[in-house]
Amino acid sequence: MFRLPKSSSLSPFSFPQLQRPAYRSFSGSPKRPQYKTYFSENQTASSSSRPRPFRFVLRILGFGTIAVFAFSAGLSFQSFRTLNRIMAAPIPTNEETLAAFQAPDAWSAEIDATLRTHAEAEALRANPDFTEARPHHKIPETLRARSLTAGTLAGPGKIVVPPYVFSERDGKSMVSLMYLGSDVCGHPGIVHGGLLATLLDEGMARCCFPALPNKVAVTANLNIDYRAPAMADQYVALRAETIKVDGRKAWVEGRIETLPLDGSAPVVLVESKALFIEPRQAAALANLHKVAN
Repeated sequence: MFRLPKSSSLSPFSFPQLQRPAYRSFSGSPKRPQYKTYFSENQTASSSSRPRPFRFVLRILGFGTIAVFAFSAGLSFQSFRTLNRIMAAPIPTNEETLAAFQAPDAWSAEIDATLRTHAEAEALRANPDFTEARPHHKIPETLRARSLTAGTLAGPGKIVVPPYVFSERDGKSMVSLMYLGSDVCGHPGIVHGGLLATLLDEGMARCCFPALPNKVAVTANLNIDYRAPAMADQYVALRAETIKVDGRKAWVEGRIETLPLDGSAPVVLVESKALFIEPRQAAALANLHKVAN
């Protein structure tokens, strides 16, 4: 059996500390050994090759700026081409628009004659404060097919004939007489509410345009109240009145009601209030009101 010497100060539970070899540099000071591994080298290389966050952000901003510039340039170019096409075409006078419509069939011709000779039309025609026109025929024929109410929704079964529009001077009021067919329904036999809203939006805008500095505006707010079902295949009248004008803003109220042929009281189908604002760049588009009106 091995026994520790009595003179030894070691106990069974104490062991001498192992001495690590000292490494010294050429200058004589202690220096820890440097170890290089394959993992650390690859980790350093991969870390240095990663793009920094701010570079990624700069790339996004750069590509975004290019995209916005390209979109704006394309939109401006298309708007410029459209404006040139509008201004290049001669704009008919009010009298010329009244004679421009050619009925495609006998039913359309009968509707056109009824609207033209209606008592409401005769009374407005005799009022010197009103001028008569068919504004849809002021839109150049090449662009008319791209218009919602003058092209897409116009024709037999829809807005059968171009409306007769009577405008009071200085944009005070307007009356539009039209016939709505059976192909513009939301429910069977009932005219779609969206079409009525579209007609009011367009009609009230046309009403207030002459009251604005540059005769053009866009819809800022439109409120619709439906009062009664608008039955298809009937004559209607759209009435609009400019309530207030303040600089580039115009407030307009309007309604669509039936246009009885027997002299009975009309029925209000839908009422509306709207705010129209003239764009700040409207001066550059001042000639467009000739088409709108």
